[in-house]
Amino acid sequence: MDRREMLKSGAAAAGVALLPQLALAADAAGKLKPGEFPPGFLWGAATAAYQVEGAYNEDGKGESVWDRFVLAPGKIKNGDTGNVACDSYHRYRDDIALLRAMNLKSYRFSIAWTRIQPNGTGAANARGLAYYDRLTDALLEAGIRPLPTLYHWDLPQELEDRGGWPNRDTAARFADYAAIMGRALGDRINNWSLFNESKAFTQLSYWQGVFAPGRKDALAFLKATHTVNLAHGSGYRALKAANAKLQVGSVYDVSPHIPATDSPADRAAAEAMAKLSNLWFVAPVLTGRYPDGVLPAQQQAALLGWQSGDEQLVRADLDFVGLNYYSMTRVAASAQNSGVPGLNVTVDWAVGPDEKTDFGWDIYPQGFYDILKSMQQVTGKRPIEITENGAAYNNKPDATGQIHDPKRIAYLRAHLNALSRAIADGVPVRGYHCWSLMDNFEWAQGYSQRFGLTYVDFDNHQQRTLKESAYWYAKVAAANRVV
Repeated sequence: MDRREMLKSGAAAAGVALLPQLALAADAAGKLKPGEFPPGFLWGAATAAYQVEGAYNEDGKGESVWDRFVLAPGKIKNGDTGNVACDSYHRYRDDIALLRAMNLKSYRFSIAWTRIQPNGTGAANARGLAYYDRLTDALLEAGIRPLPTLYHWDLPQELEDRGGWPNRDTAARFADYAAIMGRALGDRINNWSLFNESKAFTQLSYWQGVFAPGRKDALAFLKATHTVNLAHGSGYRALKAANAKLQVGSVYDVSPHIPATDSPADRAAAEAMAKLSNLWFVAPVLTGRYPDGVLPAQQQAALLGWQSGDEQLVRADLDFVGLNYYSMTRVAASAQNSGVPGLNVTVDWAVGPDEKTDFGWDIYPQGFYDILKSMQQVTGKRPIEITENGAAYNNKPDATGQIHDPKRIAYLRAHLNALSRAIADGVPVRGYHCWSLMDNFEWAQGYSQRFGLTYVDFDNHQQRTLKESAYWYAKVAAANRVV
């Protein structure tokens, strides 16, 4: 057996073949004690390419919208960029060592589209593929399952110049990229996520303008949502065509939407925004239909750029669903014109009396349980993976170099207990990934917000130091229960 065949066989040992585990977990779920998790549960951590890789212009990598956006004055706190970030492009083996130190068996990362196709089209860049080839092999050698996401917000700038996600053709370009990755790594990676947080990047990038590419055009936002859903369908089919055995899912950010007051207007606004935030991307992919009650029915097709037959093109019978949860969302009706017909609302993650993270987000573990039970009604029996959950606490090393972050431990403990309860009550969750493996570039906040289990010293060659929460999480993973 040659090395590549050994790595293929090692993929199963790294937790890729999960259906038997899921069945076992389902049998055990009702017998779980508080804080326990089913046998075979996958513990992991997550990162994203632009946030950790650095090497922004090495080995043929092209320019992404974030490479361009960070150069605009005033867009990123402190003028930070992801040019170096955590330098994971060169230090990925150090990252894997962190995963092993925490007893983790799954690593969720993303692939930078512009490393593979520098301009978003054409033949694959061999040097970019080689990086993910090395990363995949190193993870499998360490007994860790690779869980890549194809798109985590870093659109090739060339495609943005052609119209970006509001341009329907971008869905076809995404399918081409997905096919390249399926052929290149599908022999060793069985589980693939198509997108990360479609709601977040379309709203923040095209409607609110605070993320790359920084456009503020509500109608472009609506067209972008439909193109992304078309890309779900085309990307799913491209991966399955590359290798029919691949397990393909996608990642959705979800949150309970709570009316700011008990007024009928606020309740209606919260219901509409919940559909837009939690269902707008998963419902069309699974059913071919958008949720009713968000856009005016007579205008919806025109606003989205819907064409005849799209009900089939957006469909993808996902093999699993990834869910990201951080906090609740409070919603109020607004007199201000949002630009989206029929949807004038204000939303906030930090207006209540609840305890907050250093980022100002409400801490609401009950919402984790509630949204899992709610989403189960939509996703059915499909396996669920928690692909992100975590909190920003900006603790620094003490005089001995140790990083004590007890509030992060308390946050994770409360949310994992809520997750254990949801599993015991029948939600088919098979894995959990903490956000994040390490402190990184936190988009518009630059390096000012630290979500990591590992402290990264950005002024000292990206030196990595496990925090107290990392040692605690290692015990959880080893015991398969909250400690």
